[in-house]
Amino acid sequence: MRAGSAEPVGDRTKRETQREFVLGIDSGGSGVRVALSHGDGPGNGPTWSSPTPAVVGDRGIDAESLLARVEPAAHALLREAGADRVAAVCVGAAGMATLGDDLRAKLPDALASSFGARRLALAADGVTAYAGALGQRSGAVVAAGTGLIALGALVALPDDSADGATFDMAADAAGDARAGGGWRRADGWGHLLGDCGGGAWIGRAGLEAAMRAYDGRDGGSRPLLARLEAVFGPAGELPGKLYPRPDRPAVLASFAPEVGRCAAERDPVADAILRDAARHIAEAAAAVCPDTEGCAVGLTGGLFRMGDPLLVPLRAELAARLPHARVTAAAGDPLTGAVRIAAALAGDSLRLPVDAALLRVVDVGPAAATP
Repeated sequence: MRAGSAEPVGDRTKRETQREFVLGIDSGGSGVRVALSHGDGPGNGPTWSSPTPAVVGDRGIDAESLLARVEPAAHALLREAGADRVAAVCVGAAGMATLGDDLRAKLPDALASSFGARRLALAADGVTAYAGALGQRSGAVVAAGTGLIALGALVALPDDSADGATFDMAADAAGDARAGGGWRRADGWGHLLGDCGGGAWIGRAGLEAAMRAYDGRDGGSRPLLARLEAVFGPAGELPGKLYPRPDRPAVLASFAPEVGRCAAERDPVADAILRDAARHIAEAAAAVCPDTEGCAVGLTGGLFRMGDPLLVPLRAELAARLPHARVTAAAGDPLTGAVRIAAALAGDSLRLPVDAALLRVVDVGPAAATP
């Protein structure tokens, strides 16, 4: 355009509208979801979802396979919205902190090229869960679905104060590896090393109790055995069906609702499993919660839809371990959080702590500043 010439109103409106769009991507143990939004929540725009989890290979989460699914879906959402680019993208992925090397290496350039985004955030799914549940305020969030992770954060207010919250940093001064920037993390180590109290943990415990009943060993549950055979078929054939599956955590987690149903019907073994899960969840929350009166503790994720069989013992455990805290309903889910982070990036208003492993921000577009 020549200097001094007027930009057509229609073109200017379209350009300004496109700049407002942001893209949120949520990749978890139970599938991949994408949302396009004008504002800070996926309810403001179209969404897409797939029940198939991201592929994990030798380099961790495989970026090419994730892009192969996300890019066509996101472009379809953009066409539906009458746009062709976004201002910012946030990708939240389960395992980002420990399995995200390939994503960090390939996603920034690929997403900038595909969508014209000038800013990108790569976040652990716990961070997007935190942003979805509490927004940009200090507190703690337990995200529990297939897996489980707890995150606590000290978030600077616009006046750069820290809203009076403090962590007990004595361990951090000694080099506590859990502390990174303004985040405090507990668990989220995957179904083999942790995720204690999460969906896969509960499902595996329920299946173990069912197999104990099948064998006639102590600690077995006939009701859980009946549910195993109703869901998976003959109990003796379960190992051959389960072990070859690449999505074993999701398969294990799919049995967690059956544990909840048996607990609701007063099966003592199922009830004990959920009480143990509640204790693990509360331990994780206590490990990360800032030490301030009335600290918000958010519970988010599909696991908590199990209802009273899990929530009743969990509330009791939280009250005992965190008497100063206030358990609050999550305002939104991890996809909401991904959109909120992307919107904050687009508006230069991100206050959540930036961290190399948990929340990495990359300036990728033409407006990026070169350090």
